[in-house]
Amino acid sequence: MKHLLPQEAYTYLQAHPEALFVDVRMELEYLYVGHPPGAIHVAWYEYPEMQPDVARFVAQVRREAGGDLNRPLVLLCRSGTRTIAAGEALAAAGFTELVNVVHGFEGDPDENFQRNRLNGWRFDGLPWEQM
Repeated sequence: MKHLLPQEAYTYLQAHPEALFVDVRMELEYLYVGHPPGAIHVAWYEYPEMQPDVARFVAQVRREAGGDLNRPLVLLCRSGTRTIAAGEALAAAGFTELVNVVHGFEGDPDENFQRNRLNGWRFDGLPWEQM
């Protein structure tokens, strides 16, 4: 799995229009915190279980990728952590081109435990929308 900073991931997506941009956060995060335009939502886990259903996740991504295990997948979560586990599951399922967006959508927390102040997709001024 490649690890790219948000701006690098954005550039990668522009250069690879065939790539599937997968937001693995929970549905409420995707809808209300916001998401990049064009990112599809496939949750790694949901509330209240907070445990991944790996088979469901991999099957849904496989469907979204049209069954193409070589299709580039760019994975985004809140901070770049869930995407590592999700990417490992996808690699184990045979996907070959995986990109983790380091720092994710909201980035690392600052000294006051607040996000969107140090790094991340939104902090970097990249396109995003919310419900």
